[in-house]
This record gives sequence, C-alpha cells and structure tokens, in this order.
Amino acid sequence: MAELKVIGAERWYETIAKGEDVTLFHEPAIKPFFRCNMWHVRGRDRDLLFDTGLGQVPLRAHVTLLTGRPIICVASHGHFDHIGSHHEFEDRRIHRDEANILADPRREWTLADIYATDEMFDALPPGWDAATYCVRPAPATALLADGDVIDLGNRTFQVIHTPGHSPGGIALWEAKTGLLFSGDIVYDGPLIDDAYHSNHGDYEASLRRLAGLPASTIHGGHFPSFGRRRLAELIEEYLRGRRRAGCHLSA
Repeated sequence: MAELKVIGAERWYETIAKGEDVTLFHEPAIKPFFRCNMWHVRGRDRDLLFDTGLGQVPLRAHVTLLTGRPIICVASHGHFDHIGSHHEFEDRRIHRDEANILADPRREWTLADIYATDEMFDALPPGWDAATYCVRPAPATALLADGDVIDLGNRTFQVIHTPGHSPGGIALWEAKTGLLFSGDIVYDGPLIDDAYHSNHGDYEASLRRLAGLPASTIHGGHFPSFGRRRLAELIEEYLRGRRRAGCHLSA
C-alpha cells in the first residue's frame, strides 16, 4: 500500500446542508464504506446530533454548528465509527442494550479491532496510529428504549429500536416530515449482518418494521440519502439475500 498523506485537522470535516434544518457532517478522507454520516438537526430549544464519527480529530472544535447551543448527542449504535466523539458532549444517549459499549468501548466490542486500519483511509488524520486507536469512554447520561421521544422544542423524533446489525441499534423517525435517520440497519450499500453481535432474524424484523413507515427521506449511517422507493428496494434485496455482508472491505 502506498504511503498516505496526512490531512490537517482544520480540513478533516465537511458539512453539507440537506434542507429542513438538517446538516450532514462527514470525514471525506475516509473511504465511503467506513465513513459515518453524522446528522445534525437544528431545533428551537436544542439541537440533535446523531452519531459522531471516528473521533480521531476533535469534532466540536472544527464544526461551527456544534458550538453555542445545547446538543442532544445520540448514538445509532456502539461501533467505533459512530461514537468516536461522544465524549465531547454532555448529553449522551444510546439504547440500553449497548450502554456498556459506550461506557467501556473496548476495541473488540466496537469492531475497531477488525475495521480500524489504514485501509479505511484515502488520507490520514493527524496522529493516526491504527495499533493504538481506541474510542474514549463516554458513559450515557440517558438510556433509550423503543418509543422514547427526543424533543427539540419544535421537532420531535421517535426512537425505533432496530436490532440486527447490533443489539442496540436505533433509528429516529419524525412523523411530521417523513424523515427517517436509519443508522446502520439500512443504507444504500453493503448491509453488515456478520458482526459478533449481529442477528439475522432481528435484522429482518427491523427492516420489515421500517418498511411500514411512510418515510419520504431516509438519511442512513453511510452512503448517500434516498427516498421511499429506494428504501423498499433495499429492504427487498436484503430479504432475498442479495444485500448481505460480503466483500465489503474493498468498498
């Protein structure tokens, strides 16, 4: 593998406005399969941040939207590429079934032991060392369960428990707008159901549940957003066995 260049911290994050006061943060030097989508929603009284990426470069110091307002920081699940900067926030929430991972993010529990390698990158963040990388502990300040509501003052999101990829995976659903933040249970790429705590039966049940929602826009944990028709296609492909874990390391 050719030696990768290092990108300065000030260039590590990119922000993309998506409309409806939704903004995508991501780390463009990470290859698409490994690149977490971090979703920010502006609320009247407080903001929502759904996932926090790798955590190698401080997030709040380099993304201006994350300063000056109360933020509810929610983890879609406890894998390293989604919880790396949770420790930077005071209000940290995760489903109760993965609270132990957020509090004690061991490399084997977060999948960092398998996936957190130089192969993830097109360019490296400052100070990166795959052998020593680990997520900093960030014990939850609130535990989530199916049906809980996250209230931003003028917007509310319902927690939908979506086990399968991992036992404590969640999606967030805003019925008023038809927005679905789906985490890693469904996105427009290879769906991973072969992690140490994945469960095929739960995965199928979670997808069937999401298929019943009148979602208009789906913002996934990876890859570009999509609409209701594509959601139905992705779910059907998975249920027919055509979108399961495979040669995803080369994605």
